[in-house]
Amino acid sequence: MMASRTASPASAPHASATPRAPATQAVPTQGLVRWLAVVAAMIVAIVVVGGITRLTESGVSITEWNVVSGALPPLTQAQWQAEFAAYRQTPQYILVNGPAGMTLATYKFIFFWEWVHRLLARTIGLAFAAPLAWFWLRGKIPAGYAPRLLALLALGALQGAVGWWMVKSGIVHDVKVSHYRLATHLGVALFTLAGIVWTMLDLRALARGEARARLTGLGTLALGMLALQLVYGAFLAGLRAGVVAGAGWFSWDAWPLMQGSFFPAGVEWARGAWATLTGDPYLVHFFHRWWAWAVVAVLVVMARRLRRAGQRRASIAIHSAFGTQVLLGVATVYSGVSLWLAVLHQLCGAILLICTVWGAHALGRVKNAA
Repeated sequence: MMASRTASPASAPHASATPRAPATQAVPTQGLVRWLAVVAAMIVAIVVVGGITRLTESGVSITEWNVVSGALPPLTQAQWQAEFAAYRQTPQYILVNGPAGMTLATYKFIFFWEWVHRLLARTIGLAFAAPLAWFWLRGKIPAGYAPRLLALLALGALQGAVGWWMVKSGIVHDVKVSHYRLATHLGVALFTLAGIVWTMLDLRALARGEARARLTGLGTLALGMLALQLVYGAFLAGLRAGVVAGAGWFSWDAWPLMQGSFFPAGVEWARGAWATLTGDPYLVHFFHRWWAWAVVAVLVVMARRLRRAGQRRASIAIHSAFGTQVLLGVATVYSGVSLWLAVLHQLCGAILLICTVWGAHALGRVKNAA
């Protein structure tokens, strides 16, 4: 039935905007697309839980990485006491939570979020690897896609290693994890998400008998600028820089100004340009809030070009995502970094990435077909 539908360009949606590449044979890919969509949704979920983990200072609550045995939380009082004793050796407890009088009950709260984060990571690994093996053994993977899917699997394994590398920086060296390692951890997750979404869209095009999309100059620019914005968002979160602008609902001291000034007064350049650009809380916050508008400008251009090319849904999705993201960012600053506003901001960032990948892919298909 699918072959008969794709044989007629007039019957395909948006056929006039994206003519079919005649050299490509239609291939049934519905199962693969659904599988990758589930994995993509799980990655978005773990990004959200990761944001909660950071905001609740839960990241170093589990001081070991046991891939199998660590899947279960402590089940007895003795096990809880052992976990708490290990946590009490960390700088975070010694310098911050210990003097604040942390109890076992409070420790269980931060343990919960880190444990859920790690459990989701294990589940995503299984949800990707097991179906991949099944599709492979059944010969359901189209020609040319196996290396890409294996690369995505390898990125998932890398993410686990990077996650532990990040946590170790907070167990041994500091009261918090390194913001550079945090940005790397988030970056690998979002890069994997983008790769999965792009592959889904390629497989859908293959099912319609269309050629794979290629990145255009505008698509590359939009994705590159958004990637830098997301990295600086991770720097901002890791440095706890969301509060340096001041707080108070609808206060000009919080946004668009920072403590009453356009450019923050607290920037320290003594450590050198690179350390300041990537590690000074005031400058990182300043860059993140104003680079956002450069990203918005490029996304507006992309969305309008998509609309002219007949890709109206992608255009609307991009406009909606970046508009919501800007509003959530401003609200997060005004609230003094409210937990749930900050989490929604991170969630919307992942959705904006998905929409931008969709837009870049749609532009690539239009150009391919021209």
